[in-house]
Amino acid sequence: MRNSLDSAALEAATENVHRAGVPGLFAEVRDGDQVWRGAAGVADVTTGRPVTADMRHRVGSITKTFTTAAILQQVESGLIGLDAPIGRYLPKLVPGERGDTITVRMLINHTSGLAEYLPYAYPSLKAFPDLAEIGPQSLDDHRLTRFDPAELIEMGVTAPPVGAPGGTPGVYSNTNYLLLGRLLEEVTGTMAEQYITRNIIERAGLRDTGFPTGPHIDGPHSQLYEVWFGMIDPPRDYSVYDMSYAGVAAALISTVADLNRFFGMLLAGEIVAPSSLAQMQRTGPVISQEGRTIDYGLGLHPMEGSGPDTFWGHGGTVWGGGTLAMTRADGKRQMAVAMSLQRWNRLDSTGRPQPHPIDAALETLHRVALYGGNPHETGRDR
Repeated sequence: MRNSLDSAALEAATENVHRAGVPGLFAEVRDGDQVWRGAAGVADVTTGRPVTADMRHRVGSITKTFTTAAILQQVESGLIGLDAPIGRYLPKLVPGERGDTITVRMLINHTSGLAEYLPYAYPSLKAFPDLAEIGPQSLDDHRLTRFDPAELIEMGVTAPPVGAPGGTPGVYSNTNYLLLGRLLEEVTGTMAEQYITRNIIERAGLRDTGFPTGPHIDGPHSQLYEVWFGMIDPPRDYSVYDMSYAGVAAALISTVADLNRFFGMLLAGEIVAPSSLAQMQRTGPVISQEGRTIDYGLGLHPMEGSGPDTFWGHGGTVWGGGTLAMTRADGKRQMAVAMSLQRWNRLDSTGRPQPHPIDAALETLHRVALYGGNPHETGRDR
């Protein structure tokens, strides 16, 4: 039998992540009709204001799943061809041979070969993700910068390619998703954020999810503390930040409850058609921004397990904040965790992150949330 929720184990695991060094975190875990919500730590290290499980949070690249769903709705309607070249729709943004070769699918699954624009928008991240030479100064310089998505796209498209179109492994790049936002606008005549809000967020009944209209997070939320690999000490609050640098790639604000609702509906075939969901779950190797090789589909990636025991979802980071949302293939077991600290690992002499107690504590929380009270369980029927 599958494990039901173990509230005591979840509370202990959450508290241990806080004690390992995260100022505050909160989560919602579901098993069928059972729901556990919990939080540990503070939302503000200065005032001691407690963190609560209903807070809104910047969810980073989880936005990509929402954007993918919007694109696939247009594929289902016949307005976008999943394997059509992006140059058919956006010839000025991706001109020439690459526009004829890179398909919509390649953008979604990060096999386009287009470079990441972030190191060009944030000059002190020029070596990203090779961390030995970089510093956090650009984060402060651009707190209130309003970026033009077209300019960010141009940075990525004109940068040296990171691979051949369709080549494997792919390389994770936010440039792909800003292009998908422009593609949505081209075929719908609506701003991408507005289209996603109307056709994904509102249709799913997500009341606390939306794109920011300015640098602030509306409603109850935690401060977001960035460490930048030990270079910012003490951690600095980046909760007030203009998210135009991320747009439909990573700017969304949500709650852990809304994320579980969204991914539950997605895996039940209620956001996109089952045939589109099957496309989302076709995975291949992609090199993440941290330099790890992960399996990635169309805006979804698997976490662990196989067949019906596979968990599907997405993670996301912003400056100071991290989120992970995972739902088992049958939709019954779900986890969404949000935390107010990022890049806590210090670097060794080669510029590579060193282990930190937060890593082990967070892994235990994920195990307890996904598989029950025993963190060594694997999620298969017993």
